[in-house]
Amino acid sequence: MPPVASRSSSDGTRRKGARRTGGGGIAAALTAEFRPLRSSTADGTQPSMRIRWRRLLTKSWHLSRWHFRRHGLELDGRPSDQIWYFAYGSNMHTGTFVERRGIRPLEARVGRVLGYRLRFNLEGRPRGKAAPANICPEADHEVWGVLYKITRRALLRLDSTEGVPGRGYRPTWLDAEDIDGKPLAAIAYIAIGKETDGAPSRRYISLLREGARIHGLPEHWLQFLDNVSHAE
Repeated sequence: MPPVASRSSSDGTRRKGARRTGGGGIAAALTAEFRPLRSSTADGTQPSMRIRWRRLLTKSWHLSRWHFRRHGLELDGRPSDQIWYFAYGSNMHTGTFVERRGIRPLEARVGRVLGYRLRFNLEGRPRGKAAPANICPEADHEVWGVLYKITRRALLRLDSTEGVPGRGYRPTWLDAEDIDGKPLAAIAYIAIGKETDGAPSRRYISLLREGARIHGLPEHWLQFLDNVSHAE
């Protein structure tokens, strides 16, 4: 189990309403172009085809909206709309968020979410030795991270790198606040994790520690991350 950082406050989540739609014409066209090959992954999608599919989604707002609705999520607003994204994991590190994922934030602030706890209760690769970060509701706790202001188009690109929509992370609206106490509505990626925590890899937890220091997160949070045990 990772160490616990406590705070005597609580918070709730807000999730945008989701609805499903048919989209038969689009579905037929996509099925013809992206027909699964025999050599496929567990989800029935051939790797190279999945990459082509994600690239196509990030270029088409209308197609992405249809795709999200098929998975019970709603893609609201316009591509140019600006929103806040709360990063608590490896995306705090500029090497991951900017260089690897190609996201250029318009602004970055230190922030936190109350009523949540940082956990490592997801299954990573290799299995049992690389548990990714997750946050779960828990009273009297807090999670510190980085608040990035980005466009919805950039968030769509970020979704594709985080496997959204899919079986893992789901974008969830949270009530966050910056280091000055200013309240902000922000999106964070949350997944349904296991009851018990695993251990992150040395490389992964190092990204969290370095990202937290780069952005100047509070000292007590830096110490908290330093005390997280990693897999050998």
